[in-house]
Amino acid sequence: MPLKILVIDDERPTLSMFKLFLDAYGFEVYTAENGDQGIELFCEHNMPIVLTDIKMPGMDGLEVLRRIKEISPKTEVIIITGHGDMDLAIKALGLDATDFINKPIQQRSLDAALKRAQERIQLSQSRDESFLVRHLDGIGVIEIKGTVNSGSEESLRTAFASARADSGKLVLSFSENTSINGAGIALLTQLLLDCRKDGTPVAMAGLSSNFTKVLTMVGMTTLATLCETEADALRAV
Repeated sequence: MPLKILVIDDERPTLSMFKLFLDAYGFEVYTAENGDQGIELFCEHNMPIVLTDIKMPGMDGLEVLRRIKEISPKTEVIIITGHGDMDLAIKALGLDATDFINKPIQQRSLDAALKRAQERIQLSQSRDESFLVRHLDGIGVIEIKGTVNSGSEESLRTAFASARADSGKLVLSFSENTSINGAGIALLTQLLLDCRKDGTPVAMAGLSSNFTKVLTMVGMTTLATLCETEADALRAV
């Protein structure tokens, strides 16, 4: 059975482009030209993935995001932003958006965002652990999958404590499907500040380009070295 997806955008050419791509990908596609229509369709069909433009007349994308998360907190909401709208993207993450893509839409960016959303849906339906700890030659490694949010605090703190036990260095190895909302950014920042106070060097690896931009913008890269791969991170700490 095809996965349902809702696209909300006030520009008809953009909706047509999304429908063309998403039909080809095998989704059951619903489109709405404004936020009110989008919420009405969502309440009727409860799509697991929603893409919404952030700037629309009337109800904007942030309000759409708020309402959808009130109705269905587990829905994957991908925000469509304009070039240079990183402040709005960060606000959306603070409201529990799971990803964002920039206009003009590049097929590669859309493919990556959809892949991450589907992987997160599969992860939420499985019993896989979101935080796995390994120790490699005196370095604690935390594998991070799925979503980092306020509900992650207890398990992530436990993972940090386990990884730092008998380890003088720490690597955070993110899966490509990882999403970090505003509460997750605050939680990671606090844990990295604790590591700095204790003199524990930290490197991060594997983040998508979107979340690399976000963590750089909020200053988290001053607390941990940012690397492309886990191997690079192991060498960096």
